[in-house]
Amino acid sequence: MEPQVGIIMGSTSDWETMHHAADLLRELGVAHETKVVSAHRTPQRLYDYAAGAADRGLKVIIAGAGGAAHLPGMTAAMTHLPVLGVPVQSKALSGLDSLYSIVQMPAGIPVGTLAIGKAGAKNAALLAAAILALGDAALSARLQAWRAAQTDGVATDPA
Repeated sequence: MEPQVGIIMGSTSDWETMHHAADLLRELGVAHETKVVSAHRTPQRLYDYAAGAADRGLKVIIAGAGGAAHLPGMTAAMTHLPVLGVPVQSKALSGLDSLYSIVQMPAGIPVGTLAIGKAGAKNAALLAAAILALGDAALSARLQAWRAAQTDGVATDPA
């Protein structure tokens, strides 16, 4: 099955966060690809990836980045596909720098910005799946079952 979601990150160290998105997409049966694409160190790779994403069959891109975190915004500037940004927790400012860089996009270049770290990566996967599920009844059923199982897994009593 051809990938429908692209998961990109600025460096291999971001995989510690971004694998949570890949794991959840795998669990939901959503075909995806993962790549290291740095806005600063590999700008041509970023351009080629973003500009060709739709032609390769991608429908959504999840972009995780830390620090200056330009990857999601630069990706969104080069594709019409929805881009979901995941701020990766940084050592310097605990991911606040990443969050501010991703969420403060100028009007006309939207990036759906999620929470910092693992929660953001998981929610990006769920949001990507929900977007795809609009046109995929089988995926919609799997997503609804996943959410029901999550609800069923919440204990009634604290002990």
